[in-house]
Parts: sequence; C-alpha cells; structure tokens
Amino acid sequence: MFSVSDYHVAYGQSDVIHNMNFDVKKNEIVAILGRNGMGKTTLMRSLIGMIPSKHGSITLGNQDLSAMKSYQRVKAGVAFVPQGRMIFSNMTVKENIETGLTTVKEKTIPANLYQLFPVLEEMKSRRGGNLSGGQQQQLAIARALASKPDLLLLDEPTEGIQPSIIHDMARTLKHIRDEIGLSIIVSEQVLSFALDIADRILVIEKGEIVREESRDNVDAQKIAAYLSV
Repeated sequence: MFSVSDYHVAYGQSDVIHNMNFDVKKNEIVAILGRNGMGKTTLMRSLIGMIPSKHGSITLGNQDLSAMKSYQRVKAGVAFVPQGRMIFSNMTVKENIETGLTTVKEKTIPANLYQLFPVLEEMKSRRGGNLSGGQQQQLAIARALASKPDLLLLDEPTEGIQPSIIHDMARTLKHIRDEIGLSIIVSEQVLSFALDIADRILVIEKGEIVREESRDNVDAQKIAAYLSV
C-alpha cells in the first residue's frame, strides 16, 4: 500500500536518512523506534514533504509522491500529526478539526470523528490551547483524519502525555485502524506503546533501518538495547 525505496534525505551536505527501504500493508500499523537524533522526525517530515528527499522514491498505491509538495501529498491520501501536535491554540476544537476538511472540500465534520473522540464533541467550543496534552493529541489526530487519509503518520505521539493516557491512545489508534481502515506509521521512543499498537516494528539507528520484527516474534529486550542511551 505504501512503499519507501532507496530513500535518502540530507540537510545540506549531511546525510540523515540513508538507503531506506520499507513497505506498509493496508490496515497495518508500523512503529519506527529509535533514540533521539537517529532520524525519526526527519524521516516523518520528509514523508509528508516538509523536507525534500535527496534520492529514492515513495509511493502510495500507484501514486509516486516523491515530487509532490506537502498539500499535494495530503490530497493524495497522507495525513501527518507532527511532534508537539501543533494545534491552533486560539481556535476552538471545532475550528481546528475544520482546517483538516480543506483537501476534501467538505464543510461538515464527519460524525464518526466525534464518535472516535467523544471528549472533543463535549469541548468543541473550547479553545484548543485550553485542552490537556492528551486531549490536544486527540484533536491533532481528529484534524488529520478529517482529510480522509489512507495513511496516517504520527511523530512521537506519546511525547508530553501522561502514562495513564498512553494506553488509551493505543486503544484508540487500533480502533481507528479497524473502523476507518487505514495504515499508520508511528515514530516512537516508548517501547511499551509500540508493542501495544504495532503489527511490525522497525528500529532506526543513524538514519538506517537496522532491525525489523513482526509483533508476534518481537524480541523486546534486543529492541530496548537500541533505545537505551
């Protein structure tokens, strides 16, 4: 469904992502794990088009996204929830979600988004900046889903979230995958969260995939070794 082939990303003369290759199946959740500075955020921003690639290709279905700008990739079916969520703090919850409707040319928020995130319906007139960290993350995901994507990219979704909320987030993401029928790529440092949600785990080290395991056969101890400082 989604394919990354011979992919390289550089900042100036410095290569950050090297010769990366991986695929994501339909309705699959893939977690990309790695320590800070290993290239996770650079990869995610590049996949959505915020950072240009140096070489290689990315395809969604039969569409080559490599030369597309960010808004074109969103229109093609990719949605992105950035690290830190980046909601519009002075806009209401409802207004935040409505910004995700622009690419689908709809004006009404789909009812299923409020069904997925009931707290957002309760707070739809409240400013986004007044929500808790967990609620803001739900809002950022709802805004991304408003564009009706085939692929959802989540960069460090557990950052700044209370541990008690992280398990709820994992359950919600699996529910989204099953109910809406889309694929999800999550970049993470929290191994327990990745093990909770992922069908497959990739480990990134210095811009390269160094380990790949299915959820059923995962060796959590060996993956944890890559995450330790």
